[in-house]
Parts: sequence; structure tokens; C-alpha cells
Amino acid sequence: MLFGVAPATGASLPPAYPERAAWGTAPKLRQWQEQALAKYFATGPQDFLAVATPGAGKTTFALRVATELVERGTINRITIVAPTDHLKRQWADAAARIGLAIDPNFRNADGRHGQGFIGVAVTYAQVASKPMLHRAKTEAARTLVILDEIHHGGDALSWGDGIREAFEPATRRLALTGTPFRSDTAAIPFVEYAADADGIRRSKSDYTYGYGEALRDHVVRPVIFMAYSGQMRWRTSAGEEMAASLGEASVTKDITAHAWRTALNPTGEWIPAVLAAADKRLSEVRRTVSDAGGMVIATDHDDARAYAGLLKKITGESPIVILSDDAKASEKIEEYSAGEHRWMVAVRMVSEGVDVPRLAVGVYATSTATPLFFAQAVGRFVRARRRGETASVFLPSVPNLMILANQLELERDHALDRPATDEDGFAPEEALMEEANRSEKASDELTKQKFEALESQASFDRVLFDGGEFGTGGEMGSEDEQDFLGIPGLLDADQVGVLLRQRQQEQQTRRGRKGVAVAPAPEPLVVDHRLLTELRGELAKNVSAWSARSGMPHGVVHTELRKACGGPAVAQANEDQLQRRLKKLQDWFIGRK
Repeated sequence: MLFGVAPATGASLPPAYPERAAWGTAPKLRQWQEQALAKYFATGPQDFLAVATPGAGKTTFALRVATELVERGTINRITIVAPTDHLKRQWADAAARIGLAIDPNFRNADGRHGQGFIGVAVTYAQVASKPMLHRAKTEAARTLVILDEIHHGGDALSWGDGIREAFEPATRRLALTGTPFRSDTAAIPFVEYAADADGIRRSKSDYTYGYGEALRDHVVRPVIFMAYSGQMRWRTSAGEEMAASLGEASVTKDITAHAWRTALNPTGEWIPAVLAAADKRLSEVRRTVSDAGGMVIATDHDDARAYAGLLKKITGESPIVILSDDAKASEKIEEYSAGEHRWMVAVRMVSEGVDVPRLAVGVYATSTATPLFFAQAVGRFVRARRRGETASVFLPSVPNLMILANQLELERDHALDRPATDEDGFAPEEALMEEANRSEKASDELTKQKFEALESQASFDRVLFDGGEFGTGGEMGSEDEQDFLGIPGLLDADQVGVLLRQRQQEQQTRRGRKGVAVAPAPEPLVVDHRLLTELRGELAKNVSAWSARSGMPHGVVHTELRKACGGPAVAQANEDQLQRRLKKLQDWFIGRK
């Protein structure tokens, strides 16, 4: 009996499949995996969408489903679809450890997989290029299709059409994702959408396990975000010299994007200073986690190579560089994962799905800022191997990244409809994503223009953790910065919060002794995300009601509320600002000015 599940009567293993005695031992399931597995087999659906935060163990869950379906005789062929070639091999390796033989070297040109395999691992691009080939193979057997990071199914029209065409006749389809939202409204194949109370069609998962739950269960690490600002100077395409502080709230999006690019330029002072700080943090973590590693996520290949050179000067050790056009990229990732190198530098290909459990420190040195990419990138650092491991991510102090860092626990669904209910034309929960996407588009446009980074300087800004902000800023190498760089590498989430508050209070006391005039230390801002979501929803409904009564467009209502009450856009407004706007709307309804 495999994994404690009795095979269905008459069930048999597929021809040429390894003998049962050679099969590996399945890892013990976590509670969420057991619950999801029970729900799956309670109904036996053709389609099942499991949403689980990066690092929670989606692969283990999916392979357990596959193994039991084979045992029961429900399926006799498995197709795994992944975003990248490296993830194909990662899936095949994980399957092999429990006795499922998956061929990651299947090629469309051959149309056949090797002897002794029960299935193949392919990429979304492979399927899209020859969907009818994969449809024929799906129809030829009782096939389970595992769609890893299913949100990629909407990446391009050809990809969505391709996987729909190829896998429509599958016996079972199991879709997985850690980030079920997209930046657009392209429907994802085989995902069910249901209208909410406002008529917005949203993706509907069959089982969801969010970061907040995983953190409470000690399945993932708590993430400490170290934000750095500084003064930037650059020359525009028109030859004009500009200067701004990184993350300055009062500047335009274009200036923010230019300052951000200047900070990431490897010839300036900002990125070397931040890399050095990150390496100090890594050294601290290695005091208790000896093999802890760090990864720098770069914007492009040139920056990646330059950052690697800077790290070699800082550490005396050459980091492993992972480039998407490198034929040996997968081998290098495996070498890093199994070794004890301090640093790896990579572009986009390592940001999603790649499993390197020893990664504990990250540097977000890219101008890519969509919520999807940010969540996937941070997900590379959160996988917990033992209780108490922490993750630290260093990032530029720019508004949209600060928002995303503070909203790490926010669970989102993929919405097909975009209601005009706030001043940006989007529902409150969509505004955060749209803000980051607009900045991303602006950054893409600026990259195409002539631009010259002239000078950059770094300064420590603040620490973000669990929706709270800590620290009073300071120069690079200051006591204030060292307070946070020196946090022990083994702490659970509650201990991190207590220690951060303690360090902040010590900073205030130290400044007071030096005679520096400081305001009384406020209590750290700990945001209740559920309350904010409720307030935004209530505000949206009241704005809609006032718009219907007055004939004033939604965006104009929001603009007038901001004029009357102050504060930022809805997505960035705090509890007090939202409450003031609700009160002002109430005054309008009863005729008070």
C-alpha cells in the first residue's frame, strides 16, 4: 500500500513503470497539505486550484495527489507544465525522490519521452508552440496535468489558447500558484471565476494557504525589509541635470523612476554601499545558520555582472552569476543550492519557483515592481528549514516598493473586471496593484530613453516588518543602522517584532543623551490590514452612493474628499485618513458643509 492509500480494485501500474519496491518514501505532510488533499479526494474534481504562499510546499502536495491518483488507477500518465526549463528539472528531481519518473528532456521535435517514464515536464512555451502534439498525448492516456504557477497561462494569447487546446481532454487538471493575481485582465485557462458582491469576477481557488497562516504555522520565515534612501543626481535626455532624494514623496513618478535607476547604477555609491550592508547582515545570520546564502536580483545581464564584481571586492569571493541565456544556468543554481557560496547574482529567472532553501538575505536591485514579481522574488527567501530562521530583504526606499513590503500578507485574487470606484478608476484592493503597474510601465519607458546617472549616495532609511515601520534613519555605518543589521539570524516572528521595538526605543534614548532634539518616539505603526480593507470597501460603497445622488463621477468625489481631509490616494491612506473621509461623506449626506 503506497503512502497509506489502498489502490482501487484492478488498479495497475503503467507498463515499463518502476517496481513499487523501488519507489521512494513520501515526506510527512504539513497540516495544510493534509487538509487540501482531503478536500481534493472528497470530490475528485476534474479541475482543482490550490493557492499556497511561496515556500509552503505546493510541489509536495501536487506530487502526493499524483501518486495517489496513480495508485487508484485514476490516471496513468502525468504532464507537468512549468514556466522555465530549470523548474522542469526541479519538478522531475522532486518526483524522482518519491518514485515518480518524470522526463524533463521531452522535446516537441521528437514527440516521445524516454522509456520507463510515467510522464513529462514541459514549459508553457513548449505547449503553446505545438498544442495539438500535446493534446494527442493527453488523449492517448488517462492524464493528470499539473499546471505550476498557472497565472502564466494568461501571459500571452498563444499561451492561454495553447494550454486550453492541449489539455482540455485531460482526465484531471491540478493548477498551482503562489500568486493568483495578474497585472492584466487576461483570463487564465481552467480557473473558475465567480462574481463577488460588487459583480466583479474573481478567481476562485479550491484551497488557499496564505503567507499569514504559513507564518503562524512556522512554515515560512518572517521577512525583515531594510530600506535605503539617499541623494541621486542624473542627466536627462534633454541634457538637463536633475537631483532628488530616493523615495521623496513629493516628486513625480518620472523623477522617482530616474532616481531609482540612478541608485541601481553600479558605477555610483548607492549600490556598493547597500551590497556591503547586506553582506554584513549575511555574516550575522551565518553566526547561527552557517550555510545561509544571499541573492541579488538584478534588472539585466550587464548590471548582474557588474554587481558580481562589486561583491567580489567586498567579500573576496566570486559570486555565482545566473543569466537566462546561459546554457549552464540550471547547473549553476544547483551548485549554489548544494554549496556554501555566500552570494548568487541573478536576473529574472531565479525570481520565481526556484527552490534554494538556504537563501536568507536578498537585495532587490531591480526596477521591476509589479506586485506579482515582487511577491515571487520575496518568496525565494521565505522557505523555512527550521523554526526561527529569518529572511532579510534590502531594497530601495521608493513608495511603491514600500507599499508592497507593508502589504506582504495581503491575499489577492485575479479580477477580470475593473470597477471605477476610486480616484484612480479601480476598486480599493486593485489600486495597490495598479499603482505599482503604472510605475513599472513608466520605468520601462524611461529605460528606452537616453539617460546618464551622475552620482548616487546611500543612507539608511528604515526597517519594515509585519506592516510596521521602525528606525529613525541614519548614515551608512551608523549605530542606528548597525542596530538592525545585527539582529540575530534565529528568531521567530514574535521575537522579531519585540526586538525591533526595543532597538527603536534604544535609538531614541541614545539620541536624547546626545542632546539631539527629537519628538517623543511614537508607537510603531502596526497596520491592521483587515480593518484597512474593510474601511476601503466601506469608503468605496459610500463614494458610489454619493456619486449616484450628486451625479459627480467617482474620481471627482475622491478628489474632493482629499482636498477636504488631506492625505494620499486610497491605496496609501491609513486608518485615520480613511475614517476622516467617511465622516466627511456622512456630513455631505446630512447636508453639513
